[in-house]
Amino acid sequence: MTLTTDGAQPRPRTAPPHPKTAALTPLGLVTILLGAALPMIDFFIVNVALPDIEADLHAPAATLEMVVAGYAVAYAVLLVLGGRLGDSYGRRALFLWGAAAFGLTSLACGLAPTAWWLVAARAAQGAASAIMLPQVLATIHATTSGERRARAVSLYGSVGGVSMVLGQILGGVLVAADLAGTGWRMVFLVNVPVAALALLFAVRSVPDSRAERPARGDLAGTVLFAVSLTAFLLPLTEGRAAGWPLWSVLTLVAAPFLILAFAAVERRAEASGGSPLLPPSLLREPGVRRGLAVGLPVFIGFSGWMFVSAVTLQKGLEYGALKAGLTLVPMGAAQFAASLLAPRLVRRLGSRALTLCALVHGTGVAVLALTVLWAPWSALTPLALAPGLALCGFGQGIQLPLYFRILLSAVPAARAGAGSGLAATAQQSCLAVGVATLGSLFLAMESGVGMREAFATVLAVQLAGLLALAALSLRLPRELA
Repeated sequence: MTLTTDGAQPRPRTAPPHPKTAALTPLGLVTILLGAALPMIDFFIVNVALPDIEADLHAPAATLEMVVAGYAVAYAVLLVLGGRLGDSYGRRALFLWGAAAFGLTSLACGLAPTAWWLVAARAAQGAASAIMLPQVLATIHATTSGERRARAVSLYGSVGGVSMVLGQILGGVLVAADLAGTGWRMVFLVNVPVAALALLFAVRSVPDSRAERPARGDLAGTVLFAVSLTAFLLPLTEGRAAGWPLWSVLTLVAAPFLILAFAAVERRAEASGGSPLLPPSLLREPGVRRGLAVGLPVFIGFSGWMFVSAVTLQKGLEYGALKAGLTLVPMGAAQFAASLLAPRLVRRLGSRALTLCALVHGTGVAVLALTVLWAPWSALTPLALAPGLALCGFGQGIQLPLYFRILLSAVPAARAGAGSGLAATAQQSCLAVGVATLGSLFLAMESGVGMREAFATVLAVQLAGLLALAALSLRLPRELA
């Protein structure tokens, strides 16, 4: 097994497309990459719109967390299942169904009359994303080979990284534009014509493919994983705001036992020759565990930061949605530039590229924290925040491809599909946990010590995670497979 230069996914060295599968055209590639960008953009596009949602739907802060985390949980839980459905019933068909469902659920989000309607619609939107996204890489692998495959997967990695920051910038532009008086609703309604366009192009340009021997589904594992993750996240987001009622305490206590039950079901499924959602034998691989450890501070810190920064910029600094979104342009530009430099840095430094990017990112976090704590509140302009944001973006642009590369390099070629599913599921789970944990910490401290100190505290937690990441990277093999 070899890896792409950006480390996004493993690929066979010479495996051509299946002889019965048509080759992927340039228009087909653009179409499925559009399908890959939509879910990642939509995870973060809502952050800048949260204050407007709060005012319009009278949503408490904990419910706003659920608007973000509910999407991520549904997305994380169903990713592997979505990939297996594509293997069995055809990836083109699942891409079409996913794009259609994404457009319809986006419409439901944009028309939401209440906050909890929006939470439910966002969860459904996450499920639609989980149907659509796994088909993208699977289609690339099934319909391309050689250099065309390398370029396609490299584009996939770049699209995923840049979409994270682009979502928040685009959200600010759309909310500020207030097209036809839609306000925050346009961040969801804009997906409807885009999804329709993806559907139209996919029908004409995306070839069908499916696995010759698709893996069986893992219904019990999927349900238990969903229940476990919800039992952990729901009390963290809703329990604090409700004064920690008995249900929240009992649910949080039950979460570890549900996780143990999930682990037992997965072990039994693998021992009996089944296809567990998260194969325990993969988790026993030292390289896989190291890869997952790399992802924890990266994704938890990033999603928590994006949530609290959106609230701080708009509620604390009283930026408008457009100004708040455009404030992040230095981060997005630096992240894109770093993603282009990542292959060269990895060739030159090996795993020490992770050490470098963690320290650069940590420096950016420290600069932001000191700027927020020492500068007068009125002096915190986008220009004043730009140096710290640019350093953060540079570090993030290298961390994402390295996460996939380190984790998947330990996965045998025959289990590349399971390893890719594990990597994506862990990523999305950490994004949800980041919003629930760091978001809850921020909201709990804001009412006591103030927004400035709460924001700096979240940055301090993120900095601690990045320093731990730098230390962990020194224990990795210098040469990456």
